[in-house]
Amino acid sequence: MRHRNTATLLLGLAVFAAAALAHDDAWLDTQPTPNGGQQRMAGPYHLELVVAKTPPQAGEHPVVVYVTDHAGKEVTTAGARGSATLLAGDQKASAALLPDGGNRLRGAARYAPTPDLKVVVSVTLPGKPAEQARFTPLAARPAAGGGDGGHKH
Repeated sequence: MRHRNTATLLLGLAVFAAAALAHDDAWLDTQPTPNGGQQRMAGPYHLELVVAKTPPQAGEHPVVVYVTDHAGKEVTTAGARGSATLLAGDQKASAALLPDGGNRLRGAARYAPTPDLKVVVSVTLPGKPAEQARFTPLAARPAAGGGDGGHKH
C-alpha cells in the first residue's frame, strides 16, 4: 500500500510541476491572443500588452493592457490603476494606465515601437496587491498556436 501512495504522490507532484511550467513566457509566446498583443502571467492574472507596431520613430503612441484570469475569462478593470515603463535603446517613457471599459486599461507614452522595446507593466485591481509583468512586445516570437505544452486549466 505504501508503494501505491508514493506513486500517487509522485504523479500528483509531476502534474503540478507541469502545470506550473506550462505558463512560462516561452509557452505564452506560442499562444494566440485575443487582441494581437503579447501575454504574460502576473500573479493570478494574464496581462496582454498591445503597443503600436509602426511607425518605428518615437512619437505619442497608445499602451493598452487587457486583464484575464488563467482560464482566459475577462477580469473587470473598474477601479484599477496601472503603469507601464517603456525602454527602447537609451529612451525611457512612462504611461499611467487607467480603466477603459471591460477588462482594458489604456494610457499613452512617447516611445519608438522597435524590436528592442521592453515594457514593465504594473497593475493594481481594487482590494488586490499590485501585480507586475515584463514584456518584449515587438521581439520576434514563435508562430502562434504552437502546441499545448501540456497546458490544461
